Amino acid sequence: MSAPLIVIAAGGTGGHMFPAQALAEAMLVRGWRVQLSTDARGARYTGGFPGAVEIRQVQAATFARGGLLARLVAPFRILAGAVAARRAMLSDRPAIVIGFGGYPSVPALLAAVMLKLPRLIHEQNGVLGRVNQLFASRVHAVACGTWPTELPGGVQGHHIGNPVRAAILERAAAPYTPPSDRARNILVMGGSQGARILSDVVPAALAALPEPLRATLTVSHQARAEDHARVTAAYGAAAIRAEVRAFFDDAPRRFADAQLVITRSGASTMADVSVIGRPSILVPLAAAIRDEQTANARALVEAGAALLMPEPQFTPPALAKATAQILTDPARATEMATAALSQGRPDATDRLVSLIDSLLPPRNVPHV
Repeated sequence: MSAPLIVIAAGGTGGHMFPAQALAEAMLVRGWRVQLSTDARGARYTGGFPGAVEIRQVQAATFARGGLLARLVAPFRILAGAVAARRAMLSDRPAIVIGFGGYPSVPALLAAVMLKLPRLIHEQNGVLGRVNQLFASRVHAVACGTWPTELPGGVQGHHIGNPVRAAILERAAAPYTPPSDRARNILVMGGSQGARILSDVVPAALAALPEPLRATLTVSHQARAEDHARVTAAYGAAAIRAEVRAFFDDAPRRFADAQLVITRSGASTMADVSVIGRPSILVPLAAAIRDEQTANARALVEAGAALLMPEPQFTPPALAKATAQILTDPARATEMATAALSQGRPDATDRLVSLIDSLLPPRNVPHV
């Protein structure tokens, strides 16, 4: 008898793909076959997935971007993707289908509904995304990464936390080195959306710090490719040691090495910051329609682990002041790191696996 199959469907941002990767890693260890359903955009994030995961690119489309023609074509592309997904599931029937949000998860979830397969969704943010709103009442369980999560009436959520990749778990609760003249490392992370404001503000803010403090800084800054040259030049002009990249494939190490993280408050980043335990300055994405990034930041801010700086308040002088207050106060920075750790859920993947098990007949759960 072949091992049971789980289909994991996720959209094309790290916020969706990283928790999907964590689940894929866990299910492979338990002896399952794992198939990832995503689109070409999501496939950019599959480099960290185990080689045993079967990657299937599906026809997907969004109603949120593109011109009128693209939006008119979107339903037909999604339907074509759902038909193809249904055909594949009839050929190799999954034991369960789980969606992590994003439009590329729609075809697999639609196919699961049509075939009456066990299915659930995982919402990383404190507010349901569009796709998860659509399916919340059409699945057997809704797993929530941020709590509380705003849910439709009559829908019950299960607070399990946001699964983090094995590389993050390896750094869980890594000892925190307080800032000092020997080490003042800053990690600047913009996520897959909206990093430009960080590139506009952070170099200018750090350049405004007193020279003795500025001389102790080492910065790792994630910037869009089109911003790379100007961000690098800005740090160089201020004589600040900085490494600027479009993507850090060693982000877990950089989180662990950081005395301070300046970042968007995407759900996966909040999970990484809290599982490793680092002080942070959080800048929610103002363009987010549902303001989910403010909801994501709430627990860390209320715990005293982070400072919240909405975009209108995120100016070079304000950021310089906040940064100096943290990096020149080792006791406060250490307290913030401890508070961040108190909000972490390193067992989120295990909780999600247990929820999956609860939806399956015992015969579908492999014994390994």
